[in-house]
Order: sequence, then C-alpha cells, then structure tokens
Amino acid sequence: MPQGRYASLRKTYLMQHHYGLYLNLLTQGKLNAHLTEIQETASRRMAQIIRQMMEIEDVSETLKANNPMKWTGLVNNIQRGAEEQILQELIYN
Repeated sequence: MPQGRYASLRKTYLMQHHYGLYLNLLTQGKLNAHLTEIQETASRRMAQIIRQMMEIEDVSETLKANNPMKWTGLVNNIQRGAEEQILQELIYN
C-alpha cells in the first residue's frame, strides 16, 4: 500500500465520491499503482510550484537572512497555494 498524504487523500476521495472507479481499480489490482502515481506526481508538482512561486515572489535566501518573519509568511502562503492547486489538479479530479 502506498504511503503518503496525497495517496491517502486520493483513496479517501475515490471511496467517498467515485466508489465504482475505486472498486474497478481495486479488483483489477491497479489501485496501489494509481495511488503511488498520484503520490509521486503530487510531490513533484508541489516542489515545482513552490520553486516557481518563490522565484516569482522573489523569496530568496537573502530575504530569509534579512527578514526571517516575512520570509516565513511568504513561504507559508506559497505552500498553501501550491497545496490547494495540487488538491484540485490531482486529488479531487
């Protein structure tokens, strides 16, 4: 069974909202592969989005050194936005 937050969220979503698809994947032996793919894709995509947004927002190591509180707030906002995008693109789709 794949471990990971995104795999778990996807499994729960399928069980609650797309039970037919969940059963098909399960009975065909494809559920674990599907969940593993979701977990890996979501993790890669999350890192990519965060990297891109940090570049766009100019959230740098210099900012971190000069104003750690501002840096922390910006990074937290970027992570929340990236997470929301991942949930919409991959988990609840």
